[in-house]
Amino acid sequence: MAAKTDVFQSPDYYLLDELLTEEHKMVREAVRSYVKKEISPIIEAYAQRAEFPQHIVPQLGALGCFGPTIPVEYGGGGLDYISYGLMMQELERGDSGVRSTASVQGSLVMFPIHAYGSEEQRQKYLPRLASGEWLGCFGLTEPNHGSDPGSMLTHIKDAGDYVILNGAKMWISNAPFAKVAVVWAKDEAGDIRGVIVERGMEGFSTPTTHGKWSLRASATGELVFDNVKVPKENILPGVKGLKGPLSCLTKARYGIAWGVVGAAMDCYDTALRYAKERIQFDRPIAGFQLQQKKLAEMITEITKAQLMVWRLGVLMNEGKATPAQVSMAKRNSCEMAATIARDARQILGGMGITGEYSIMRHMMNLESVITYEGTHDIHLLITGMDVTGINAFK
Repeated sequence: MAAKTDVFQSPDYYLLDELLTEEHKMVREAVRSYVKKEISPIIEAYAQRAEFPQHIVPQLGALGCFGPTIPVEYGGGGLDYISYGLMMQELERGDSGVRSTASVQGSLVMFPIHAYGSEEQRQKYLPRLASGEWLGCFGLTEPNHGSDPGSMLTHIKDAGDYVILNGAKMWISNAPFAKVAVVWAKDEAGDIRGVIVERGMEGFSTPTTHGKWSLRASATGELVFDNVKVPKENILPGVKGLKGPLSCLTKARYGIAWGVVGAAMDCYDTALRYAKERIQFDRPIAGFQLQQKKLAEMITEITKAQLMVWRLGVLMNEGKATPAQVSMAKRNSCEMAATIARDARQILGGMGITGEYSIMRHMMNLESVITYEGTHDIHLLITGMDVTGINAFK
């Protein structure tokens, strides 16, 4: 498949750039330029082959996309949450799988090590993860426990200097190539603990998940633990209970809320350009009312989502954002992006299903993004519990 020139132009209907600092714009431009040069020309071919472009991992590290909010002394970027959001937006504009790689590394692996790890763990793991020398993954979801992680079966048992880890995790992004895994497991008291598992530990394997129609350019796998001896110094000392993994998910959901806006922007930009160029009945289809309706609704929904995630970023920077606010943004952005992808595909007609355009790839990817890190329905119930005070989960 021939590489194409990326001609994306970012929509900004409400002049949101005026709300951004010069640093924010520089960060966004750096990632946007990288995506245009290194991701867009190759990603369609990798998705068609269902192959993960491993060579981008050190590139993403060099660009600062791994752990941008982690302090500089640990190899992070020391940036604010709006910068982080803009990075995720630009990566997902290229491909959801590329953004997933960065989200997992920064929010699900580096964040818990920084927040809950020992100083020795921070020094050992964070700089290597930040640079992309090591790829990490996050083990929470199990074959029989997805939306209900508190019922997990994976467990650790005390064995002197070690704990013995048994169980399995499923749908794990980065798993097939990860050097380290932050795994959540129950101890003998029934408390959920985080443990850092390293590739090469006996009894630890990472089978690849095949046959996906979604996130085809992202590596997905299982984590299987068969009497794995994990040194006790690999246990995260700073947290017990579901608070640990859920706080990681809040950080990742924040990145997703921004990221999928990028996918929606790409679908809109593609559809708008096509509608202006495609002639039917002796005129561009952009001149027909029903196509204008689709395009007008797309830019309206994108603008609303841009405003929501920007405000959420301000609240994150001020330490005021609640997990429920992040849930609302994640669900809203995902639903918006999926709807826009479907409408954009219709504007392109039959061409919309081909790899010549990015829309069908985005559409398939977004089906995963709607599901992972809390499904559409789960996030509705989180909002519902927040506004009513009544828990509908149990």
